[in-house]
Amino acid sequence: MSKQALAIGTFDGVHLGHQAIIKAARQFVGDGGTVTAVTFWPHPLAVLRRQSAPPLLQSQDARAQALLAAGADNALTLDFTPELAALSPADFAERYLTPLDPVAVSVGANFTFGAGGLGTPATLQQLAGGRYSVLTSPIVDVDGQPVSSSRIRQVVLAGEVSQAARLLGRDFAVRGVVVHGDHRGRALGFPTANLLPDDSLVTPADGVYAGWLRCLETPAAQPRLAAVSVGDNPTFGSSRRVEAYVLDFDGDLYGQVVEVGFTRWLRGMITFRSVDELIAQMKNDVAAVAGHNDSLSVKATW
Repeated sequence: MSKQALAIGTFDGVHLGHQAIIKAARQFVGDGGTVTAVTFWPHPLAVLRRQSAPPLLQSQDARAQALLAAGADNALTLDFTPELAALSPADFAERYLTPLDPVAVSVGANFTFGAGGLGTPATLQQLAGGRYSVLTSPIVDVDGQPVSSSRIRQVVLAGEVSQAARLLGRDFAVRGVVVHGDHRGRALGFPTANLLPDDSLVTPADGVYAGWLRCLETPAAQPRLAAVSVGDNPTFGSSRRVEAYVLDFDGDLYGQVVEVGFTRWLRGMITFRSVDELIAQMKNDVAAVAGHNDSLSVKATW
């Protein structure tokens, strides 16, 4: 039976700091061991504060896939209930960690657990009683500031998707089912795949971005360059949505689950005086995306 290490955290976004926690677990057990990422759903703040959690960076399934891509072999999601939140650190460790029989538990330096958040990595070390090692990863800094889910949330909401990619280690992306829009794009020569934003998840600020689209229903599908618009289209007054015009593509994506990534901010939303002005600007946007086709060099397939 292979040795198992646990990596524990909320892991919203699976950013560089989270990846360091998983990497530490992997290094401890080696390639022949098993790393299980233990995370929580819903977001603990939704239970602890008894209010809506902040919009998350990822859906539950996207997080699980990102954890596997970061080096975990398994992703175990615990249902974060008031009952779980009320457990003492000792009871949490005995109920959820001991049965997994780990040789190591990897956490971040700011990890807390148990009722009132009284448990710390030092507490976990005491509770381990020599049965497993506790690995504590230091906080990862970028530009002199800690990498955190809240920091990434702020830069995405500000449209700073290039900065978000630096903190995530990959492009920020959203997922959803392609729905029918107003069909104006096809009439204008720029058919788009339309996604409706999920209010529980972060969507970038309104604007036009260089990005990509990948069909999740085809496992081997590669991301394709796209010009992506987020907003309510002030020229026509349509509802807020994510619209991706995929370059060099002529397929039908309606009803399919896709992932849309954001690599670079291009411009803000504009109300055009005529359709001709709109088409001219869309051509410029597409040219800007095509002229920077190295944008897919970031890990875009998580």
